[in-house]
Amino acid sequence: MGRVTERRRVIRVRDGAVSARPDTLVAEEPMEIRLNGKPLAITMRTPGDDFALAAGFLVSEGVLGHRDELANIVYCAGATEDGSNTYNVVDVKLAPGVAVPDITLERNVYTTSSCGLCGKASLDAVRTTTRWPLPADDQPPAGQRIEPETLAALPDRLRAAQRVFDRTGGLHAAALFTPDGELLDVREDVGRHNAVDKLVGRALQEGLLPLSGAVLLVSGRASFELAQKAVMAGIPVLAAVSAPSSLAVDLAVETGLTLVGFLRGSSMNVYAGEERIALRSAVDGG
Repeated sequence: MGRVTERRRVIRVRDGAVSARPDTLVAEEPMEIRLNGKPLAITMRTPGDDFALAAGFLVSEGVLGHRDELANIVYCAGATEDGSNTYNVVDVKLAPGVAVPDITLERNVYTTSSCGLCGKASLDAVRTTTRWPLPADDQPPAGQRIEPETLAALPDRLRAAQRVFDRTGGLHAAALFTPDGELLDVREDVGRHNAVDKLVGRALQEGLLPLSGAVLLVSGRASFELAQKAVMAGIPVLAAVSAPSSLAVDLAVETGLTLVGFLRGSSMNVYAGEERIALRSAVDGG
């Protein structure tokens, strides 16, 4: 849609020299998600891959899990008083026979860090709604344990694939890799949770869920919300270049998710699920 970036005037100061110039910024606009015509949620996102974003959001909410449960996704015309289409409202229609969950604007959202639920309730919600328990350590991709050197190389591969970041410096990214480090898909967005939803939504649309053979890498930190999205999509390994939250670690331990943080250079912290990584040194369990 050509709205991924926008130009704005900026005053640039460099070594005491002042000049005016145009600058390229990442676009940020609200998107309303409707389910069978009823308002469900509003998220701030970078326009692009909107249908995948909506589908991925509904995977993380436990509404969708298979491609045949999705009838179609459309932009809503007449979203404004003058009847114009803003391309900021999408309607997700479920396939005939798929039960519509009891979700309202005051729905039981457990996906956000500010939902107000206690940690135990949040963990229970994910455990009871996920459709694909994560594979055990003797199943793929654990049968092909991931080399630490492979993990260490992923941030640079993600960075090289961030086309819009090169122009704006203001986007998060998420990518799917094979255990061998092959890049499968990458998405960018002003919100890291949206970038993950776009990945998962595309996988749903292509009939690839669960993503039981994939490694998910996110720029920035690993929140409970991102760990939850990985679990709901059946992704067994989540890596982040920054820190995880305590509840993200609790969820990883609870569900069997491999969680790696501070993935920088040759260093990393493994917070849970270390059996999927080919660690060669003895680890003190204290």
